[in-house]
Amino acid sequence: MTRPPILDPLSVPVIGTDSHLPPVPAPRLRADALRERFGAGIAWEPEITGDGRLFAEREPAHAAVLVPLVVHEQGLTVLLTRRTAHLRDHAGQISFPGGRAEDSDDDAVHTALREAQEEVGLTATHVDVIGALPVYTTVTGFVVTPVVALVQPGFTLALDSFEVAEAFEVPLDFLMNPAHHQRHEFEFAGQRRRFLSMPWDDPGAAGEAQRYFIWGATAAMLRNLYAFLASA
Repeated sequence: MTRPPILDPLSVPVIGTDSHLPPVPAPRLRADALRERFGAGIAWEPEITGDGRLFAEREPAHAAVLVPLVVHEQGLTVLLTRRTAHLRDHAGQISFPGGRAEDSDDDAVHTALREAQEEVGLTATHVDVIGALPVYTTVTGFVVTPVVALVQPGFTLALDSFEVAEAFEVPLDFLMNPAHHQRHEFEFAGQRRRFLSMPWDDPGAAGEAQRYFIWGATAAMLRNLYAFLASA
């Protein structure tokens, strides 16, 4: 039996938040501290390794995403995209730039950098790869390597309008605070599904707030980044 798809995540009840967990200390969210931490070989375990059982039998496909941490004077932000509504996989969802590996790619880093340039026009000259998180397996059969990088400002984005509806930035300290991590749960045909969300209200340049509902695999990979940065 296949698992029930989540067609409307906003309607799935919130069963709680993780406000009992501490946020990542501010000093650990600096660019130099992140680079040092990824290079230190710290032993830790990811909290979430995948979405769970696949919807249907699909040959696993390797993929990579870029987790772009933009270095601003006021603090780091995470560059995210909203996928266009017509795509076959994860349509309309908030995601990192990334996609399926190609035979010509040398490794996951190559895949992530190539996809980021193709999807949002982020060139490698602005990107300093500092490490990677453990692979994450989606219900759609992708085995995803999250490649973490520091991104220097000054870049100009050029979105692939077929795949990307928009790009935006979220403060890293907001995402690394579990008080903003919501837990959802529902049951369908005797099967129980759970997922995380991290809704972000962007105040907007013109003062018109817009909510971005970060959930699913993207939220899970951000949660694993939290687990890595919060570990002793």
